[in-house]
Amino acid sequence: MPTTVPAYGEEAAERLASMADVTAGDSALRRFLHGLPGVDAVGLQARAATLGTRSIKTTAKAYAIDLAISMIDLTTLEGADTPGKVRSLCAKGINPDPTDRTAPRVAAICVYGDMVATAKEALKDSGIHVAAVATAFPSGRAALSVKLADTREAVAAGADEIDMVIDRGAFLSGRYLEVFEEIRQVKAACVREDGSGTAAHLKVIFETGELQTYDNVRRASWLAMLAGADFIKTSTGKVAVNATPPVTLVLLEAVRDFRAAVGVRVGVKPAGGIRTSKDAIKYLVMVNETLGEEWLSPEWFRFGASSLLNDLLMQRQKLSTGRYSGPDYVTVD
Repeated sequence: MPTTVPAYGEEAAERLASMADVTAGDSALRRFLHGLPGVDAVGLQARAATLGTRSIKTTAKAYAIDLAISMIDLTTLEGADTPGKVRSLCAKGINPDPTDRTAPRVAAICVYGDMVATAKEALKDSGIHVAAVATAFPSGRAALSVKLADTREAVAAGADEIDMVIDRGAFLSGRYLEVFEEIRQVKAACVREDGSGTAAHLKVIFETGELQTYDNVRRASWLAMLAGADFIKTSTGKVAVNATPPVTLVLLEAVRDFRAAVGVRVGVKPAGGIRTSKDAIKYLVMVNETLGEEWLSPEWFRFGASSLLNDLLMQRQKLSTGRYSGPDYVTVD
């Protein structure tokens, strides 16, 4: 399912143009990023905790579970991945619950670039996107030419979305313009070379567990959005600390403020460590309270997950039948 290169409205284009001086040089960009309001860590954590205590009614819970399923980027990113495993994952994404055809499909299947063609063939016209990790995932440690080639190959193979990782070493060293330019070039590499005017959507992964402070997470969010990210994403799922409610709240607030300042909407994807329906619903509440209902869509919010889907299916069946099934009710990926 190709994605058309977005054409910003006149007002948004003008607002973006007005911020061109922010990225005109390294000192200007550093001045802007360090001039962003600091994050009140205590207040942030308290708000995230408060939002996590919100209760919802049974009918709303059923809706939330189906919505969460439709937002999942069902993921396999292992060195032992095989075409057979990817095809099996695609089958599960298309039909998550073989006993209940009303279960929604997932948003995307996320794989390494060399598995994109296999996933595209398996998904056919299901409407499920293929997301490919790129740019030397998960470390981001490679020459820019390698990262761009990695991206172009995945797009040429049919990837609908590219999940890139930033160079955390460059970011933490204060080389913000270098990171900005890298995102810009990867964004350009997402444009298809067939003359169709379409491009893969770009998700920018920060690896927030390595960014040390909430202020750095906010700076990375603005940096990526200024560079053209379609989505900002917390983590690779390959480090000890992945998505957390406070960190995700920083991303959501940055997206809210960017929309207010520039008029451009950006999606958010927490990834790694979200395993239960209860966790997923907490995140949906946070999205609704921070960005509003218009972000409660797979177009603007995703979960990067592998095991989450199974728990959502178990809870879905519990709401439908009043009981849990045995452990063989869902597949183990």
